Amino acid sequence: MNNSLRLLRHRNFGPYFAGNLLSNCGTWFQNLAQTLLIYRLTGSTFLVGVVNFAQFAGMFVLSPWSGGAADRFDRRRLLVVTQLVSVAVTGTMALLSATGHATSAVVIVLALVLGLATAFAIPALMALIPLLVTQQELGPAVALNSVSFTLARGIGPLLGALVVRELGISAAFGLNALSYVALIVALVVIRPSPQAPRPVERARLRETIGMVWRDSRLFGLLAMVVLVSLTQDPVSTLTPGFAKEVFHHTDTYAGVLIGAFGVGSAVAGIYLASRTSHPITRLPYTCALMGLAMAGFALSPSLPVACVCLFLAGFGFLGSNTTATTIVQLEVDDAQRGRVMALWSASFLGVRPLVSPVDGAIADAAGFRTAALIMAVPALIAAAAGARRLRTRHPADFAAPEIGKLDVEVGEVEVETNL
Repeated sequence: MNNSLRLLRHRNFGPYFAGNLLSNCGTWFQNLAQTLLIYRLTGSTFLVGVVNFAQFAGMFVLSPWSGGAADRFDRRRLLVVTQLVSVAVTGTMALLSATGHATSAVVIVLALVLGLATAFAIPALMALIPLLVTQQELGPAVALNSVSFTLARGIGPLLGALVVRELGISAAFGLNALSYVALIVALVVIRPSPQAPRPVERARLRETIGMVWRDSRLFGLLAMVVLVSLTQDPVSTLTPGFAKEVFHHTDTYAGVLIGAFGVGSAVAGIYLASRTSHPITRLPYTCALMGLAMAGFALSPSLPVACVCLFLAGFGFLGSNTTATTIVQLEVDDAQRGRVMALWSASFLGVRPLVSPVDGAIADAAGFRTAALIMAVPALIAAAAGARRLRTRHPADFAAPEIGKLDVEVGEVEVETNL
């Protein structure tokens, strides 16, 4: 673990980590604030799902272009542009909510615009990491990057709930705008290595999809990312309703529930940051843990029990995601990295728009517990599929790549499933 934490003092990775952590915390201020604003304006869990759809739709729709942009253009400059757009959007949200002009339609439209900027930012952020560290440091760097997301997931909602309660929703939007500025400062400070030369011919997304399709391990990784992402949707979409309607607390306790999931993820991320290998054999267990814990959350009799279940679900979620992401980063050539990470972001975040309105509609029609139970099923499917694959293949097929010794073309590697 000491070797991993030493990266935090790294000339390039340290500022990147700090700026990304602050930005991720601000994002959770944003997520909680817009969710509570929509819920207070309408009382509809379906419309909470719609605003989640708006926020993440860009990941799915723009993946053919966002990944290519991360490969063709300077990733650091691209990120600065996306963060400036995000500052403008969240600042507008803060102003409109403070003056009472924020309607549900306005919030949904602005969430859509913010999601379009994020769609270009995520592949570039992920593809930038290998340019900040050596290949030997890449595994711990990916795990620490996951820690920044998951620490934010634990800290952000709790602090966001406190800010909303004490200062109001507009303050949460405003603080998120400032968090994007922190990431811009970090991007100005770092000096990444040169990225792969810009391709002479524009690579088509279908070529990258074809590469992933032919590579059974990469395809399996992304498929499991999709299933795990589906299962974690209730953490964002249903928690306001659970807090108020099921556990009979104020809606700001949604931040406590989201935070419990995030703390579990952060604990898993800190543990995984100390590991130099990420074997696929752990995936059925982490997926099963997440699915069973989310089912436990759906049936929880009280808020404390729900928090424990979400803590365990968060641990399983991050355990699955970090393993998959590390292997993808290690095995993808830099010239293809942006497009593959765009597929990753579409798998991880882009499927959320498709399920959030459905999740909210089920909750409105059949109840919050029923909706959460149904959404636990995808992770259990992933666990069963992973266990079946392990039973039918030789253990050597699932050996984790050795960090620092991997120097092969993606097409020459037979790949497995890690999320």
